[in-house]
Amino acid sequence: MAANWRQSRWWIALPACTLALLVWSYQPSFTPSPPRQSSASAQAVESAYQRHQSGVGVEVKGRVERLLPDDRSGSRRQRFVLRLPSNHPVLIVHNLDMAERVPVAPGDIITVHGRYEYSARGGTIHQTHRDPRGDGPGGWIRLRGTAYR
Repeated sequence: MAANWRQSRWWIALPACTLALLVWSYQPSFTPSPPRQSSASAQAVESAYQRHQSGVGVEVKGRVERLLPDDRSGSRRQRFVLRLPSNHPVLIVHNLDMAERVPVAPGDIITVHGRYEYSARGGTIHQTHRDPRGDGPGGWIRLRGTAYR
């Protein structure tokens, strides 16, 4: 006895399940889109370093060179060394009490938006998280299309 496919309910359930799966899988990303490239760049870091200048807002792209242990004194901070295209090393300090950990590994290419502070070893970029006062856009780290704020 051959079953009549028109009497079966699968031909109704299959398209409904397919549509439900498509709607469910299409969830727009709620990762905030960081601001576009700022006027400050790796050259601004080089200039600030040469002039021993601090408090400079920067946006730089580079390769993660080395992971360092977290700083646990006061606020927890993730730390790693970023090598800029100019070969300039910069320490990235990312506050884990304000933002989630960035899953970086040596060799990853990332973009960082934050505040540069001079040090003799190349400098530090910090404030790579949302502005807690909400006065401005704050900073972020972008890895493989995801912004960590």
